[in-house]
Amino acid sequence: MTPKETAKSIARFASEKKAEDIVVLDMRKVVNYCDYFVLCSGNTDRQARAIADHIHDKFEELNIRLRRRNGFSKADWVIVDTGDVVTHVFQKKVREFYQLEYLWQDAKPVDWEQ
Repeated sequence: MTPKETAKSIARFASEKKAEDIVVLDMRKVVNYCDYFVLCSGNTDRQARAIADHIHDKFEELNIRLRRRNGFSKADWVIVDTGDVVTHVFQKKVREFYQLEYLWQDAKPVDWEQ
């Protein structure tokens, strides 16, 4: 699976758990540590944790190992890292505070719904 396909799959997995405001950003010309970001929001810590758990479970089904998962205890900002794709699962208020889309505004959005 290419990094772009991985990012689109993660976005679809997040959508299956009713994640909101899902955005995939092409980071290849912006940073040197990953190819794509996936950003999404949940309404509560339980939903954010459920979204991240679902992504993890789906990758286990596909026999793809995740490099890192951080932030599960508080679940206001959970990071799921595949190496090529870094996924940020936020609670809405935390996403609004950090504004990663603004911070990385030079990254091109990717249409993940096709």
